[in-house]
Amino acid sequence: MSDTHDAADAKEVQGPQEGRGSHGAHGRPPTRADRWAAFRESPFLPASVLVLILAVAAALFAGSYTYTMANPTPRHIPTAVVGATDTAEGRRFVAGMERALGASLKLRRYESGAEARRAVEEQEVFAVLAAGPAGTGVRLDVVGAAGASVAQVLAEAGAAVGRATGVRVAVRDVEPLQKGDPRGLALFYISLAAVIIGFVGAIQLSVHARALDPAERIAFTVAYALLGSFAIAATVDWLLGAVDLPFVESWLILALTMFTSGMVFTMFNTLMGRWAMLPTWGLMVLLGNPSSGGAVSWPLLPSVLGHIGRWLPPGASVNAQHTAVYFGGHQHLFPFAVLGAWALVACGVFWFWRHRHPGGRDRAPAHAAA
Repeated sequence: MSDTHDAADAKEVQGPQEGRGSHGAHGRPPTRADRWAAFRESPFLPASVLVLILAVAAALFAGSYTYTMANPTPRHIPTAVVGATDTAEGRRFVAGMERALGASLKLRRYESGAEARRAVEEQEVFAVLAAGPAGTGVRLDVVGAAGASVAQVLAEAGAAVGRATGVRVAVRDVEPLQKGDPRGLALFYISLAAVIIGFVGAIQLSVHARALDPAERIAFTVAYALLGSFAIAATVDWLLGAVDLPFVESWLILALTMFTSGMVFTMFNTLMGRWAMLPTWGLMVLLGNPSSGGAVSWPLLPSVLGHIGRWLPPGASVNAQHTAVYFGGHQHLFPFAVLGAWALVACGVFWFWRHRHPGGRDRAPAHAAA
């Protein structure tokens, strides 16, 4: 009997404890705040954010390239004028071109053909309009190397206006593109490759060589920029023969482009951590490449993009490469200054806040390690 009463007493004592446990903190249904806290701590939050970001990025990518390249429209085409355009034929032809191009033809008068040619070499004008004595018609010199899309628009408009106005028009390309690159896209593609491989290389260093110290990270960025740009130039020139490059100059332009792109990602990685890809992609791909003037020349781009593009690394790279290939001896300092400034700022920000970069090695004293 005593054993029976003891077991009953133990059951009574144990029962309320189990009851309290079943209805305690671990047994109650999770609240909305609990579920949100658990979601925030899980890998599902960044994965969900990435799904939304990728959808927006896809739309912006397609939209930015379609907006700038699908239907290029003349907006500001500097054109040299030589000769007697004040004749009846000259006035009729110029007025017809203005109407055909939507008043985007910006005429600049030069005293001689040599001065106009110098303006072409300096890429100050995209065409030369020369008018002779009355009855001789006009000559329209386009510059394919200055922009294939602009030259095509001008040539088609000139022929159409000549037929409509009854003015004889002779159209010629005074600086054509190379035979292996009839549409002038090869330089855009090699610059695009340098930009994308530049920041992809930096991403891979941050993943697979995370322990690199700041100086080592910069050194390896220089290394893959030099080797990768050499591979690009050698493939396009020596292997494919698409474009005859001034090899050393083109190689170094590509190397500077690739290094700048890599350091821009490294800078954003220092400032923003795992979300560094967002500003890098936006700056270099969504904004920089469509406004670079490589696929569609700047006079055919929306005016704001045409001006912004010159100040971004992709546009500066295309500009420097284009001048090196087609207008040797007339290279400008500006695109190199743009690339150098971006690289310097990116390196400076990374170095100053290097303690915030997710990579690097811990250098603990020997006695602490022991």
